[in-house]
This record gives sequence, structure tokens and C-alpha cells, in this order.
Amino acid sequence: MSGLFEVKQVDQDFYRNKLQRFLPESMIDIHTHVWLESFRVKDNKAPNRTVGWPSMVAADNSAEDLLETYRLMFPGKKVNALIFGFPSQEYDIGQSNSYVMECSRKYRLPSLYLSHPGMSAAMFEKGIEEGGFLGCKVYLNFAPNYIPEKEIRIFDFLPEHQLKVLDKRGWIVMLHIPRVGRLKDEVNLVQMLEIENKYPGIKLIIAHVGRAYCDEDLGNAMDILSRTKNMMFDFAANSNSYVFSKLIEAVGTKRIMFGSDLPILRMRAGRVCENGKYYNLVPRGLYGDVSSDSHMREVDGDDAGSLTFFMYEEIDSFRRASEAAHLKKEDIEDVFFNNAARLLGLNKE
Repeated sequence: MSGLFEVKQVDQDFYRNKLQRFLPESMIDIHTHVWLESFRVKDNKAPNRTVGWPSMVAADNSAEDLLETYRLMFPGKKVNALIFGFPSQEYDIGQSNSYVMECSRKYRLPSLYLSHPGMSAAMFEKGIEEGGFLGCKVYLNFAPNYIPEKEIRIFDFLPEHQLKVLDKRGWIVMLHIPRVGRLKDEVNLVQMLEIENKYPGIKLIIAHVGRAYCDEDLGNAMDILSRTKNMMFDFAANSNSYVFSKLIEAVGTKRIMFGSDLPILRMRAGRVCENGKYYNLVPRGLYGDVSSDSHMREVDGDDAGSLTFFMYEEIDSFRRASEAAHLKKEDIEDVFFNNAARLLGLNKE
């Protein structure tokens, strides 16, 4: 057993039987968070706009923990990662960015700048450029506190003056879309398309397949997104093979990328959807008291014993979608390495 987390026989069997031959030898994880608990802000008064279950997995995720996770989970594979801080007002954004910059240089990992909509265009551009970042990670938590969570729009935390800088510099935006309607929300779709059409220089990544974790989250979004040309999609923390199938059908395999959302995919969990709401099934007691989060559901006995890492569940869901779509080995290499390598300007080592 590692000091970081335990790899059980059920995990080893799952990886060997379902994933090892499916995955290419070199991979890039396009969506990872690194930060330290020491960055926490005392007496934080910001509104809580996120689900609580991710914080049950790990208090923080150092770069060393990230690299150890890949070593434990993907024996025999080489994994690179795009890193950025944890997007919460509970943590100091300056310390987070400084730490990411330090880790990026130490371990030669590409990185994104954690940005705040209140940053001026000059401050925003300077922070990205001087830190050697490839763009920014934006998040709804940083929208003005007076806006109710359900009313937050993309442009409330990714304002026009920053979009213009990103467009001019040809930088990346990692976008976690807001709103309870998720990917099918009309406001989200309109603003995603506006970014693509008005700011063609931006390398836009829609995280988590637009948070379409259940079939009901899609609506007619894929019909609309099939007309796009540039925006990319990662499937971090998503394990819906139907959603993946529809994404492959809509945009092909050149605009889809593997992402994990580590450290939360270290969670030992399976995911189910009921009436359009997702639930993470976890072994009873493993993550303490989970009653505060309605997306968590505990299981016992054989059901608990059969659970493997959420990371493996996510990748296996994409494997099943890829088989249904009759993807070739070259397509899988695109999704798990080539597309991200092209976006980040990386080569195989």
C-alpha cells in the first residue's frame, strides 16, 4: 500500500482487464488541480457555490501527489498533465498561481493561470505571460458575490476585457460552465457559441463535456455543438458513455480530450443517474459523513467491495463509447494524447 492511497486487487484486475491495452503508452491529462491546504483563506465570507463531495477526497493535491497518482493508477504508461490551481475563494489565488508556476517549472508540466473577473486586462495578461502559463482556468465561484448561483452566466466570470486578451494572444481557456441546466442551458450555449465566433483566437475547452453527467443534461446541445469548428471538450469527472457517444457523433475525435479533475478521481466510486440527477456510490464510512451532499450515496458489502477508482470508471465509460462508435487505435491516441499535445505544443518524449 502506498502512503497516498491503496491500490487493491479489484483495481489491479480492472486496469489489467479493461484499460491497460485500451490506453496508449503516452497520455496527457488535460484537467488537473494542484494546491496546498496552507493556501486556505481565514474567515472567508464568499458564498458556497459548489457541491461538497470533491473536498471529501483530498484536502489538497501537491504536484508530487499528482505524479504519484499516475504512477499508482497507470503502471507502464507515461502521463503528462496540464495543471492549475483549485478554483475556490476559500484559497488565496495568488499563492495558488505561484505554486502552480513553481510546479510547472520544476516538473516541466504545462499550466494555466487561475483568473478572477475583477482583474484588469493588463493585470490578467501580465500574470499569464510572466508566469509562463498557456492561458487561464476560469470558474463560476469568482463571479460577483451578489449574483445568485442559479443566475450566473459565463460572462460574469469570463468578462469581455479578458476575452479580448485571450483572443489576441491565442491562449487557452478552461471553462466549467455554470447554471442548473448544465450543457442544455440556452444561455450557456449562446455564450459558448459567442466565444467561438467572436474570439476565434481563443483555444476554448469545455470542461466535463459541459457537466452533462446524466442523459437528461444534453437536451439538443449536441445538435447545436455539431456546427462548431474549434471548441474542444474534456470528459473530466464524467462517466456517462451515452453522453460520450453523442459527443463523438457531434464533433468527432479531434476535439475530445482525456481529463481527470484529479485529485477527485482518486475517489473509490461508481456513478448512477436517477431522474436526471447523478449519485456517487461510495463504500460506507470511507469518506466520513457524506450526508451534507445529496450527490453522495453509501453502499455496503459486495457492492462496496467491487468499487474501483472513479478514474477507472470514467475511462472505461469512454472505452465502451469508443467501441460502440467503432473508433480506431489512432482515434484513441488522439483523445488521450495527440489532441492535447497539439493544443499544448508538446511532443512525445
